[in-house]
Amino acid sequence: MRVALFVTCVNDTLYPGTGRAVVTLLERLGVEVGFPAAQTCCGQPQFNTGYRHETEPLIRRYAAAFEDYEYVVTPSGSCAAMVRDNYPRIGAKAQAEGRGSELASAAAKAVPKTYELTEFLVDVLGVTDVGAYFPHTVTYHPTCHGLRLLGLGRRPLALLSQVKGLELRELAGAEECCGFGGTFAVKNAAVSAAMGADKARHIEETGASAVCTVDNSCLLHIGGTLARRGSAVRPVHIAEILASTEESPYPMGT
Repeated sequence: MRVALFVTCVNDTLYPGTGRAVVTLLERLGVEVGFPAAQTCCGQPQFNTGYRHETEPLIRRYAAAFEDYEYVVTPSGSCAAMVRDNYPRIGAKAQAEGRGSELASAAAKAVPKTYELTEFLVDVLGVTDVGAYFPHTVTYHPTCHGLRLLGLGRRPLALLSQVKGLELRELAGAEECCGFGGTFAVKNAAVSAAMGADKARHIEETGASAVCTVDNSCLLHIGGTLARRGSAVRPVHIAEILASTEESPYPMGT
């Protein structure tokens, strides 16, 4: 099976280790991973800020960049949700405005092949035990896009429950937003910070040594909040936990 990694802007710029972890994990499971260099942003920041027309070229680029791949896998629930939920809406809107069906066609090509990492593992590869080893206490925060738009449900938890050495701690108020919300954190900084503080407090109350999600954008916000509180809890993307093995453990101490 040949898939493409859509690494996303946040991961490419700030968390390259997550992209490497996805490749390590998928190759361990026998998947051939490609990385088309033509990929750029999915357009989520532009669209969420109200710049729909500026998003449209990025939809065309996304469809063209991944045209030759059967599947596109991304370690980002929010970016996967942007493609799956918003691309069809944007294409339909352009068509309704009398600007042709090109954008709708591009969206139709992109949507069915795009998967968030955990749903690809569970739904396409049919695995929950990926041979991972992570001897730490972990709590899981289900991010808004993964929870509400993708409907990831218990897929991430099913994967975490099979990780050797991992003790999963339940998170109170898990389904509440962490407060990041992309541009929301910029436009509504005080509200965002208050929501982040609530989330950080619940995370600390679990006694876990690490908190994981399917989105590094949320971990950026959560991790920053935890750091300002002087917390010892480490933010870790689920891909890095699943890629960790006894022979090559994730370096929690660094």
